[in-house]
Amino acid sequence: MILTPLLIKKQEFSKAVRGFNPEEVQAFLDKLSSEVENLLRENEELTAEVEELREKVVEFQKIEKNLQDTLIKAQDSTSKTLESTKKQTSLMIKEAEIKASQLIENARENANEIRNAVSTLKEEKDLIIARLRAIVNSQANLLEGKVKEAGEEPSELKKQDSSEKVDVDVDDIVDKLL
Repeated sequence: MILTPLLIKKQEFSKAVRGFNPEEVQAFLDKLSSEVENLLRENEELTAEVEELREKVVEFQKIEKNLQDTLIKAQDSTSKTLESTKKQTSLMIKEAEIKASQLIENARENANEIRNAVSTLKEEKDLIIARLRAIVNSQANLLEGKVKEAGEEPSELKKQDSSEKVDVDVDDIVDKLL
C-alpha cells in the first residue's frame, strides 16, 4: 500500500483504554518512515538525474552551436561554390556554342562539297551512259551490217521468217550494264 498525504491525514487509530493503540500508531509510523525514506532516496536519485541531464543539455547546446556554425560555413561555402559553378557553366556553354557554330559551318562546307561531288558524278554517269549507248548503237549497226553483207543467214536464222529484222534494244542493254 502506497501512502499518500490524504491517506496519512485520514488515518484513524482504534481507541484503547489509554488513548490510541500504541502498536497501530507504531506500525503506521514505521510505514510512514519507510515511505518518506523511499521518497527521499527517490528525490536524491531524481536530483542527481536532473543534474546529469542539465550537464548533457549544456553539452548538447555546445554541440548545437558548433553544428549551427558549421552549417552556416557550409551554406557560405555552398553559395560560393554554386556561384563559381554557374560561372564555369556559363563559360562552358559559350565555348560549346562557339564549337557548335564551327561544327555547323564545317558541316555546311562538307555538305556543299558533297553536293558538288554528287553533281560531278551525275554528269560523269550521264556521259558514261551516253558513251555506252553510242558504243552499243555502233556495235548494233555493225552487227546489222555484217548480217546483211553475209547475205546468207545461218541455218538457225533460215528457220525464222526471212522478213524478220534483228531488233536491238539499246536502252535495255545499257540498263543491264548499269
